[in-house]
Amino acid sequence: MPDDEMSPQLQDQINRLQQARSQVQMIAQQRQQIELQIKETEEALKEIEAVTEKTPIYKSIGALLIKTKGKSDIKKELTSTKESLELRKTTLEKQEGRSREKLTELQSKVESSLKLAGGPGNKNG
Repeated sequence: MPDDEMSPQLQDQINRLQQARSQVQMIAQQRQQIELQIKETEEALKEIEAVTEKTPIYKSIGALLIKTKGKSDIKKELTSTKESLELRKTTLEKQEGRSREKLTELQSKVESSLKLAGGPGNKNG
């Protein structure tokens, strides 16, 4: 086999490694988006605390602004939204951890396979 060719097994391991990297990046991106939504929800809850029950509060639904029923209803809604986001964040953190472990494992396999093969471009012996 010429030096510049890799075995099909090594090629497969490298492909799986690249897929694992992409998956970790995608999960991390989703987690960051959820964290941003949590911060926005916390800010909204903080603002709600600063107003009286009689202050009109509007929420955005698509391109519309709709008047809400009141402070307590919107506060419950935001709290529920925050709890759902926190749960999603926890799930993504666990998923990210497992994916990172898999990535590390695949990286080790590829590195040891490359060493056994004499490295890319290196002649055996």
